[in-house]
Amino acid sequence: MVAIGGISLPRFIAPSLHRQSFSPPAIGFARFPNRIRLRSTVALLDEVEKTGSRAAIVNRKVDGLVKSDCETDFDATLGNGHARNSGKNLGVLSTVGNSTNIKWHECSVGKIERQSLLEQKGCVIWITGLSGSGKSCVACALNQILYKMGKLAYILDGDNVRHGLNRDLGFKAEDRAENIRRIGEVAKLFANAGVICIASLISPYRRDRDACRAILPDGYFIEVFMDVSLEVCEARDAKGLYKLARAGKIKGFTGIDDPYEVPLNCEIVLKNNGGSPCEMAEKVMSYLEQKGFLQA
Repeated sequence: MVAIGGISLPRFIAPSLHRQSFSPPAIGFARFPNRIRLRSTVALLDEVEKTGSRAAIVNRKVDGLVKSDCETDFDATLGNGHARNSGKNLGVLSTVGNSTNIKWHECSVGKIERQSLLEQKGCVIWITGLSGSGKSCVACALNQILYKMGKLAYILDGDNVRHGLNRDLGFKAEDRAENIRRIGEVAKLFANAGVICIASLISPYRRDRDACRAILPDGYFIEVFMDVSLEVCEARDAKGLYKLARAGKIKGFTGIDDPYEVPLNCEIVLKNNGGSPCEMAEKVMSYLEQKGFLQA
């Protein structure tokens, strides 16, 4: 550390900058207790040593240092370790839900660039149906086919997500709605990353599925309905859940004492006609190829 005017600066600041005029002495996102208006030029070198400070901002060429792609024009008011952009970087702050004073930050590497890198288009394949209808089996078969083709996909399985992200949710109507909302938002991020996201979960309520569709561009939400009757699903009962629900040991079980709302305008319907999960997955693959999702 070096000291200037009673303020310690990280050693990664170029020595030639130590004589720069600071008013008051400050750098980038250093944790200072007082509110400080930056009017100085500070350079971030290629190799940044991890110190108590958090960052340094470059706003123009200084002492022969070349401005990089990461450099930003910056004029900030610091308080409590946070910075607020002003000048040309100041955008309209938003309120979304309970989040206030937030601003969307754009990056030069976007969805198109990521899709070009992966040679595919990101989308969400939403597989819905009763418990035991074969959703997870079809999802895994589809994932395997895509993998063999060199395409990047990821499965968001309803049970798997409840092991972590949604472990705080139960199966009441409001919890189910929040479960679907969170998975829909995560699926959207995967699609934006250029990944073919396969969401496999009961998602019994039409309004919740439609809400997930609404947050994606038109055509990028592909709803796949596993059209398998309750009788067939209950006969399979691989988890033994139908038996427990019939005995009254599980309340609010879809198909028994909680409704399943059949999709009205889904893109793909997979019927129980004796086909294997791989054969069903091939139908989804045909759709993806037809719609151009398997190339950038």
